[in-house]
Amino acid sequence: MEMIELKNSLYSKIETGKMGTYDIERLAKEFNLTSTSDFVLLNKLLNQLEDEYVIARNPKNFFLTAIQAGIYKGNISINRKGFGFLDLDENHSIYISPDDLKGAMNKDEVVVKLFKLESNEGEVVKIITRNTDICIGTFKVFKGAIQVELDDERLKGRIVVKNLSKFKVVSGTKAQFKIVKMLKHTIDLEIMQLLGHKDDPGVDVLSILLQHDINPVFPDEVIDEANAISQEVLPEQKIGRKDCTNLIVVTIDGDDSKDFDDAISIVKEDDNYRLYVHIADVSYYVTENSALDIEAENRGTSTYVTDRVVPMLPHVLSNGICSLNPKVERLTLTCEMVIDSNGEVTTYEIYPSIIRSTERMTYNNVNKILKHDEVLCRRYEHLGNLFEMMEDCAKRIRKRRELAGAIDFEKDEAKIIVDKNGRVQDIQLRDRGESEKIIEDFMICANVTVAKHMKWLEIPSLYRVHEQPLAKKLRDFARMALVLGHKFKGNIEEVRPIEIQKFLSQFKDEPEYPVVSTMLLRSMQKAKYDAKCLGHFGLALDEYLHFTSPIRRYPDLIVHRMLHKYSFNHCLDVEEIKKDELKMDKLGQETSDRERASTEAERDVEDMKKAEFMENKIGLYYDGVISSVTKFGFFVELANTVEGLVHVQSLTDDYYNFDESNFQLIGERTGTVYRLGQEVRIKCSDASKEKGTIDFIVHKDKKKKKQRWI
Repeated sequence: MEMIELKNSLYSKIETGKMGTYDIERLAKEFNLTSTSDFVLLNKLLNQLEDEYVIARNPKNFFLTAIQAGIYKGNISINRKGFGFLDLDENHSIYISPDDLKGAMNKDEVVVKLFKLESNEGEVVKIITRNTDICIGTFKVFKGAIQVELDDERLKGRIVVKNLSKFKVVSGTKAQFKIVKMLKHTIDLEIMQLLGHKDDPGVDVLSILLQHDINPVFPDEVIDEANAISQEVLPEQKIGRKDCTNLIVVTIDGDDSKDFDDAISIVKEDDNYRLYVHIADVSYYVTENSALDIEAENRGTSTYVTDRVVPMLPHVLSNGICSLNPKVERLTLTCEMVIDSNGEVTTYEIYPSIIRSTERMTYNNVNKILKHDEVLCRRYEHLGNLFEMMEDCAKRIRKRRELAGAIDFEKDEAKIIVDKNGRVQDIQLRDRGESEKIIEDFMICANVTVAKHMKWLEIPSLYRVHEQPLAKKLRDFARMALVLGHKFKGNIEEVRPIEIQKFLSQFKDEPEYPVVSTMLLRSMQKAKYDAKCLGHFGLALDEYLHFTSPIRRYPDLIVHRMLHKYSFNHCLDVEEIKKDELKMDKLGQETSDRERASTEAERDVEDMKKAEFMENKIGLYYDGVISSVTKFGFFVELANTVEGLVHVQSLTDDYYNFDESNFQLIGERTGTVYRLGQEVRIKCSDASKEKGTIDFIVHKDKKKKKQRWI
């Protein structure tokens, strides 16, 4: 038997046999390896499999597969707070605390071993490949000596900047570096670009964006291509489009929004509503394989952080000709739907169109109009009862979705208020009024209608997929909920969305609702883009995609392009269809990855800004709820979503053991318990903007007044 064949056969035998059955003698017997040379070869091959982390030995020297031993290989993700996650697949992750990373950095290929087979926590046992090639750092100049302090504290060693002589730096200058070489005690870097002084407005946010490969600057050829596009709709561009300029059309967005990619018209017809969802026809301007298209694909999405937007498309397009600005003609794709009294779409039509937005409305103003604000009602009286019709139609659609089982997690979101220099002034809860819900209902309705259209016409497309939660994760959630006094009564193996919806509604008025909602959200599978229409569990839908935001999401742009090609222009080329189907497979993974990078950057900026806000709150007292419990402490979330860590080492009144099955820490001597969902009073003991971390300590003096957010 050839060496490679024997090696593969050894693994197959260990994998298919009863766990812990084979030691080296039993394997030698199974494969009739009797000579000394045979035994040496067997030992060599088993050692190779161990070195490759394909198999492992238990304490009794019996062989197991790596998975049976709780050993996994993969690329680690590490957030700004230093916590690591090894994704085993799209729905399983191993959690690694900062103390257990053993020097691993974000994106490194590592080997991780679970602490317990039934646990989802582990430690890095080996770093296979370093995959971080870009880093951010700050220069320190002291008595003529220049040093670099890297933002990623896990990058340790003597730092050598190879091209330092080409740049002028001062103490506090931040730079983006390329990692040229990384040895055990030395890191060789080259400066890619200087970002400015660390205290300059916006440099803190820019540093995080670049760390996630999100570049605010577009290549020259992309800008040139965008600038060459007319900022007005030309007569020849209207040919073949339905003229909707006679309709009353409004956009409804945030106060600060500048890119408007959706607009609404609505008409009452007896007991039905004719709803028009007009979406900017970005694909008309961003043509396939153009410089604009290639750059949009690379970016995948726009990224929204506290004080800026890094757009997927240059501003001349995203805020200009592609934006549905008021009083000007714009090219659109319209999804026209008839909604009956039950909120069901009875008929629909999707077509290229041209609109002229009547008014640019804001969520705040529409919410006030719906509450009969006299001043605003007079200002917009020319729109008639438009917003009342929209509200009634949206409630029909929403009720139908709720009856189907759509889950609304209603997680509080932070609105971080910054001054002109990017300094945090306040953190508030983001309001979600009726107008926000109306637009959400209309966008979902259009997305579903287009998804059904694409699916049944078998048009190559990208779908937004959210698969059924895995039974193991749901069992873990049910166990956690039981600890909080609520029993999940659904069929965990084949749970339906409506069962989760009804269960979650039990917590609506409970103080632990934010914790339960967050934990339930974490037990769901991750939403992604896919060429296959696999349904959306959270929305209780069989068909779903993203059609309504092509200015800021590349999958939406692709859906528009496919509609043009196959639905409007009726392409029947079989080879072209096959080519696009293959492309959808590739784009599904790409766009999901870029969405993840954008989300991580947004989260890191938010963590950094929250830590900055708390830096001048050190010593103040607040009430919060324990949002998660680990062996090294517990996190407490405050009313404004700020979250900090109470480290177990700060609990000096006792020695605390982690009770993983009941999500709690228990004091050995006092019996004091800190459990998930428990309300506690804390004092802010430390905060670091640079690290994006906040530390709390428990305060037991009930007479101490809590602070109010100012």
